[in-house]
Amino acid sequence: MHAQSPIVRRKSRQIHVGRVPVGGDAPISVQSMTNTNTLDVAATVAQIRQLEAAGADIVRVSVPDMDAAEAFGRIKREVEVPLVADIHFDYRIALRVAELGVDCLRINPGNIGKEERVRAVVSAARDNGIPIRIGVNAGSLEKDLQKKYGEPTPAALVESAMRHIDHLDRLDFPDFKVSVKASDVFMAVAAYRDLATRIEQPLHLGITEAGGLRSGTVKSSIGLGLLLMDGIGDTIRVSLAADPVEEIKVGFDMLKSLRLRSKGINFIACPSCSRQNFDVIGTMNALEERLEDIMTPLDVSVIGCVVNGPGEAKESDIGLTGGSPANLVYIDGKPASKLRNDHLVDDLERLIRDKVREKEQAEQDVIARGA
Repeated sequence: MHAQSPIVRRKSRQIHVGRVPVGGDAPISVQSMTNTNTLDVAATVAQIRQLEAAGADIVRVSVPDMDAAEAFGRIKREVEVPLVADIHFDYRIALRVAELGVDCLRINPGNIGKEERVRAVVSAARDNGIPIRIGVNAGSLEKDLQKKYGEPTPAALVESAMRHIDHLDRLDFPDFKVSVKASDVFMAVAAYRDLATRIEQPLHLGITEAGGLRSGTVKSSIGLGLLLMDGIGDTIRVSLAADPVEEIKVGFDMLKSLRLRSKGINFIACPSCSRQNFDVIGTMNALEERLEDIMTPLDVSVIGCVVNGPGEAKESDIGLTGGSPANLVYIDGKPASKLRNDHLVDDLERLIRDKVREKEQAEQDVIARGA
């Protein structure tokens, strides 16, 4: 029920990672990366399915050698979500995963050796409709750039990226995306802002090695938030030293807060105070855990008292306002029922799921009428 985002996004060339469009007017995609051993096909497939269930649009898998490339092929056959192969230095791995159905190659052209090797990878990508991701990282800049700049800087990151881009430009291959990641927020933001003015291709955003779940979420939200507010960014990865599923959750929460994506429940909840008429924190913890499976967009407000509760509830699909002797529920902005504290979470979950089913049915009816 909230307004559309006021953010005007940078215009970029659209590419496709499997079935997922990236850039242009496509929604900003959210991705993560597996941290299992790629040779352990069963474990990697299981983790990819967990990421997909959490809403991941794209998943990246490390492919360090030819054995991993063969394992990647088996993994690819068992999952639905588009997969990016993360490859460094050995162009033969890129050629092999291209044969095995990879949806995107993460490989820096300047790092794979002679021109004929770059040409071979680009030819394989072109022939199979596979885009390339150029990934520059402040921690692995070329030695001559380290010497030139003395330390990683935004200009060094952009110069490195443009070197790799030049390889693809010479071969007339425009279907790529670029990242210029750093663990320093200021460096990453400055580099992305500069690069955004130089190329038309989509940008993959990330604050690399951001940290643990809490600190990494904060750092990523600040860095990516600044860029997204500028309209910069077509796909994002929140790099956390945590369960990769958390990266997907944080990514979507970030986009929801900027009204750039609407997947799953958008909770509006007060921090609670002595005015609360029910346990707001306990209620929120329970609802978030129980309702993780819901992907239908829905605004739900959970406010502990009548100071801000009715106002927030009137702007939500479902709103709960603390009251005495019972709490008031609003549906579509109108008072609908009263709930007591005894079974508050159960009753609220039921109402939310009923509303989700109603929205899904309405969407199906619209589709049916259009057909």
